[in-house]
Amino acid sequence: MDLQLKDKVFIVSGGAKGIGEAIVNMLAQEGAIPVIIGRKEVDNLLVVKALHQLGFQAGQVEAELSDPEACKSAVAAVLATYGRIDGLVNNAGVNDSVSLAKGSYEAFMSSLHKNVVHYFLLAQESLTALKASKGVILNIGSKVAETGQGGTSGYAASNGARNALTREWAVELLPFGIRVNAIIVAECYTPLYHTWINSLENPEAKLQSITAKIPLESRMTKAEEIAQTAVFLLSERSSHTTGQLIHVDGGYVHLDRAINKD
Repeated sequence: MDLQLKDKVFIVSGGAKGIGEAIVNMLAQEGAIPVIIGRKEVDNLLVVKALHQLGFQAGQVEAELSDPEACKSAVAAVLATYGRIDGLVNNAGVNDSVSLAKGSYEAFMSSLHKNVVHYFLLAQESLTALKASKGVILNIGSKVAETGQGGTSGYAASNGARNALTREWAVELLPFGIRVNAIIVAECYTPLYHTWINSLENPEAKLQSITAKIPLESRMTKAEEIAQTAVFLLSERSSHTTGQLIHVDGGYVHLDRAINKD
C-alpha cells in the first residue's frame, strides 16, 4: 500500500533510539523526510547517517526538550531547512520514578517538563506550518495513565495529560483539517526498558513474568510494530481517524490477563 508520504517532512522527538528510532526508520523507508529532535547530536547523527547510507532522506536537530526555548529554536531550525512540516510525532520522555511518597515539587515539575510540556510546546511552535500543510500530530503515550504503576506520579500524570491533549487538540484543530491521535504503548522492549529490567535483582525471571501476562503470544511488543501503526496514522490512508487513543500492546491493557494462565 502506498502511504503517500514521499518527501513529506515529519518531526520525531526522541527519534534516535527505541520507538522513536523505529518510527524514523519506517518513515524514511516510505519516502518521507523524518527529522529527529533529540538531546544528543551524536545519537541523532548515528541514525541519520545510517539512513543516508541506505539512500533515504533524514535530518536532525539537537535540542534539550525540557528547555522551552530549545523547543522553539528546534522547530524554527526544521522550518529553516525544509520550509514545511507535514507532521509531528511527540515521542520523547522517560519514566523517571518521581513518586508521591518520595518525590518533591521540583522533581514532579521536572518530570512534567521531560514528559509532556514539550509535547505542548512542539505542537504550538509547529502549528502554523501544520495548518498550511493540513498536517497531523501523533502523540506516543503509555499504559501507565490507565493502569497505574506505582512510584511514578510524574510520568503517570504526564501520560494522562498526553491522552487528554490528544482529544483536546483533535477538537481544537478540526477547522484546519489537522488530525491528532495517540498510540498507547504497554510492554515494548527498548533500550530504556533494557536498562530498567537489568537494574533488577533477577532480570530474566522478571522479564518472563511480564511477558507471561501479555495476552497475544505472551511476548513484548516490538518497536517496529508501534512504528507500523504510527506511519499509517501519519498518512492520508487514515484520513478520517482523529482523537483516537490506539493501543498497540498485544491486548495488555484491555484483555483479561488471566486467559494466559493454565
